[in-house]
Amino acid sequence: MQMNNDPYELSVELPAVETYLRLRPAAGLSAMPPEAATLGLPNTWHAVQVRHDGEPVGMGRVIGDGGCFFQVVDICVLPDHQGRGLGKRIMAELIGELERRAPAGAYVSLIADGDARRLYKKFGFRETAPASVGMHRTV
Repeated sequence: MQMNNDPYELSVELPAVETYLRLRPAAGLSAMPPEAATLGLPNTWHAVQVRHDGEPVGMGRVIGDGGCFFQVVDICVLPDHQGRGLGKRIMAELIGELERRAPAGAYVSLIADGDARRLYKKFGFRETAPASVGMHRTV
């Protein structure tokens, strides 16, 4: 989806493993092992990429069981391309697809890093604390 005179193109597209492994740390997210990306990416429920001059500069994914639970992950834009509304465009596509295809009542969660919570609040996400708190662990 490209707008007039817009140098960015958003496409519904799963990132290649190499793209995924490059974008995450370059955008400030944690690096993932190649083996994990190779196994995990094909299980994506919905994914988008943002390209500039044909090169991926941003991405986002929805993962989940396809019915009850979904998680928004990997929302990232390279630093040189931030501040241009690309995160908002990525989220709009992901949330739009959830609203089109996910069953009514499905639970959609995400982990908001830093100021990203302001973006996610615009799409209806709210903090769960103090009723519940996010938890995680790494294997």
